[in-house]
Amino acid sequence: MVDVAARAGVSRALVSLVFRNRPGASEQTRQRVLRAADELGYQPDSAARLLARGRSRTIGVLLTLHHPFHADLVEAIYPEAERLEYDVLLSARAPGRDERTAAEALLSHRCEALILLGPESEAAFLGELARRSSALVVVGADVPGSGADSVRTAEGKGVRQVIDHFVTLGHRRIAHIDGGRGAGSAERRRAYRAAMRRHGLADEIRVIPGGHTEEAGIAAGRLLAMEDARPTAVLAANDRCAVGLLHSLAGAGLEVPGDISVAGFDDSYLSHLSHIDLTTVRQDAAAQAAQAVSFAVERLEDAASTPPRELVLEPRLMVRGTTGPPPGA
Repeated sequence: MVDVAARAGVSRALVSLVFRNRPGASEQTRQRVLRAADELGYQPDSAARLLARGRSRTIGVLLTLHHPFHADLVEAIYPEAERLEYDVLLSARAPGRDERTAAEALLSHRCEALILLGPESEAAFLGELARRSSALVVVGADVPGSGADSVRTAEGKGVRQVIDHFVTLGHRRIAHIDGGRGAGSAERRRAYRAAMRRHGLADEIRVIPGGHTEEAGIAAGRLLAMEDARPTAVLAANDRCAVGLLHSLAGAGLEVPGDISVAGFDDSYLSHLSHIDLTTVRQDAAAQAAQAVSFAVERLEDAASTPPRELVLEPRLMVRGTTGPPPGA
């Protein structure tokens, strides 16, 4: 800044005011300072300035690669964090890089708060993260006892909406491709079984082992394609799984929804594509992202200790082209 001040012919204090966008310099002086900075190739180091004050004002976000709904959430997290003058740093789970490694990377870069998208870790590890960070927010999972704030969709209600939709169309043989250890999977599994029993379809309950990936949907589709008395409707673990299922069924010569109806969960951008046109349960990514950032910033700005907070948002069934009456109806 001394070099910029000398080039612009002003004081270092005035340069500091300009870089911090504070009043005290005329517009003509501001332009002269900025032009001098540009000529010298100078860029203010905001990270260094914040660390000098003992703050990083950075929120770390842990996500899963190739997860469309996580991409939707991150896209909504950025503007909300920027509005509150916080930076965002991303770290991803990936094959060979587990959740602990991804979280440690965020902490090592001095993130003040952590937002975990769909974590799969046990409550004990999340509790450890809650103790080590100033604020921890979990999105898309119910983690009682972890000490984290949480934002999620009412998973069970969303599943009930899908099963009610299938039954209204005339389906009875309705299967569910399980999400494995994925976030929300246990609640969706319970809700599927409960909804089937509520409709008097306990004998038709079938949970197919799967996961939150296209590969899980493809494997389930191959299995179903070989069956004579296959289900007439399937609730996939999420949209990614549903897309894999659609791909597999098409390869086997089965029509959707003519031979089998398919529904997903998330309402990620994939489901909107015209050649997919997936019936799915909408989770409000923008609302979840805004509330997650709000929870994190409130913890950072208010030193008062409060119990963990939970916000459960309403889901909404989005009926599109992959569901219809069962064959022969």
